[in-house]
Amino acid sequence: MGSGHFQEFEDEYLETLYEFHERLPGQRVRNGDLAKYLDVSPASATEMVQRLAKNGYVDYVPYKGASLTPKGLDHGMMMKRRYRLAELLLTLLPFEGDVHETACRLEHAFNDDLEICISLLLGNPTLDPSGRDIPPPNSRISDKVEQQSNLVSLKKLPNDQSGEVIILMTSSEDNKVLGNFGITVGQKITRTNTGYMCQGNILQISEELAERIILRC
Repeated sequence: MGSGHFQEFEDEYLETLYEFHERLPGQRVRNGDLAKYLDVSPASATEMVQRLAKNGYVDYVPYKGASLTPKGLDHGMMMKRRYRLAELLLTLLPFEGDVHETACRLEHAFNDDLEICISLLLGNPTLDPSGRDIPPPNSRISDKVEQQSNLVSLKKLPNDQSGEVIILMTSSEDNKVLGNFGITVGQKITRTNTGYMCQGNILQISEELAERIILRC
């Protein structure tokens, strides 16, 4: 088994422990509950928890369970953030596959640069598609997002402001409709009190579609 695959297993355990922490902060999680949640054997869960404890990610007391250390909490929070960002991205794209399964795979492909990019692309969202909190970025990410926060969805563009279309996260059918109004990558859109304006056309666009149009202000 490659080290990359093992790292993914560690990530899954820390993300799961963080999810337990969201529900009951600070409470220990028994190995049997972890094993059941992750669909692994109790022996496998115990082995991984002991490894995570050795590496400083969890505080483990036999027969009582594990709780995240500050180091483990930071890592688990980061993985949960990346999962929920991936999940939100997939729901905005014209994606027809299994969102949960694909987001689980995508989160392991994230690095800091990709997390920053997707955070900016989505407007640094705070809620996932189910209305759950997206954990905040760590200071390393938040500082860079703050410095580059010039991307916004059309839905969030303030009145009387303009932006250049840089991404259309829309289906080919929607692109044809938008193209009829002159909305293509590189075009400028202005938000008014009554709707949107592009190339002299006054447009009425649903909020759902406006959320999928990304501008650089």
